Amino acid sequence: MRFATPPNLSFVICYLSFVTISAAAAAPDIALQQQMPAVETIIHNAMNKYGVKAIIAAVNSGGQNIYTEAVGESMAGVGVTVPMHFRNGAMAFTYMSTMLLELVDQKKVSLDTKLSEFLPDLPHADQITLKNLANMTSGYADYVYQPEVTHPLSLDPFRQWTSDELIRIGTSQPLMFAPGTNWGYSHTNYVILGRVLEMITELPLAVAMQKYIFGPMDLKQTQSLDTPEIPAPILHTFSAERRAELGVPASSILYEESTFWNPSWTTAEGAVQTTDINDLAKSMEAVGTGKLLSKESSAAQINPNLIDFGHADPNCLACHRNTKERNYGLGVVILGSWITQTKNFAGCGATVGYLPSKKLTVAIVTTYSQSAFDEDGNYQNASDTIFESIVNVLAPNTNRE
Repeated sequence: MRFATPPNLSFVICYLSFVTISAAAAAPDIALQQQMPAVETIIHNAMNKYGVKAIIAAVNSGGQNIYTEAVGESMAGVGVTVPMHFRNGAMAFTYMSTMLLELVDQKKVSLDTKLSEFLPDLPHADQITLKNLANMTSGYADYVYQPEVTHPLSLDPFRQWTSDELIRIGTSQPLMFAPGTNWGYSHTNYVILGRVLEMITELPLAVAMQKYIFGPMDLKQTQSLDTPEIPAPILHTFSAERRAELGVPASSILYEESTFWNPSWTTAEGAVQTTDINDLAKSMEAVGTGKLLSKESSAAQINPNLIDFGHADPNCLACHRNTKERNYGLGVVILGSWITQTKNFAGCGATVGYLPSKKLTVAIVTTYSQSAFDEDGNYQNASDTIFESIVNVLAPNTNRE
């Protein structure tokens, strides 16, 4: 069935990639549809403004897509397209926390269950709960910033890392803080949680993802892969971020393809995933509406339960206070009234968010041209900035409420 468009919206149609209706979807917001030309302007202006090579964007209203666009090049001479696949990064954390809460709803485990029930040999396991892992309050150090990872990763970005290695590196460091007393982002938490989920479900994590997440969320283009493979069509990525570690002087060019750098260091085995823009948006809608969870578990995941919790610590660079404007749920980042997730590595950024009050979803993926990198190889995640610009047009101030 085709969406019946009011006559006064006929001018908007040229901006819409496609519009579909499902029985469960709500009617799209007409006022939002009228804002799509402004969204398109933001997308096109961002190309030069932020040194972006490619952007894929989607806007959904009431569970229906009202705008998709792909601008720029995937690689030289190859234009970017909406169906292209890319890595979803920390969206895997959102999936793992959702799976944990499904298991809580099934009475197979509790958020207050101690880690020692599953992995008693890990340091401080008798003091750390599964909730501490999921909301980043365990105190475990982040293996990502340890020299044992950063240096080898720069020298060999194709190296295959195992969960056992990453857990060992993260838990062998001193705690950032006593469990439950502060907040500090740490990938170590979710690699450990991935192992726990395998033990509870008695399934490899990739299989559990399909059973508990991809199937129920109806994600057709998302999958877990054990290799750096990305299914075609592929969004190619390029980066200069190894410059400092390799000692390449600013006077020399360093801009290399990073598409197939091995992402095994980013999260648990079985949770390294690829997706497309529509599945990314659909995922956050499912989380934001609590599609797979009880009301209680959904509230535990997406409500701003950590506002005013945590504090800065000069001895803990990852530690900070959760605020009304930015706080952490269970595997999601809450920006004002938005439930979001983001990723940024290997020259590719992505930001997706859902606004419950408007049933609005915005998803952005970016890759970068050489001009986006400074003389040290650093770059900013433009997807965050583009997301914020679109939010300010479609739902002003809601990311600060």
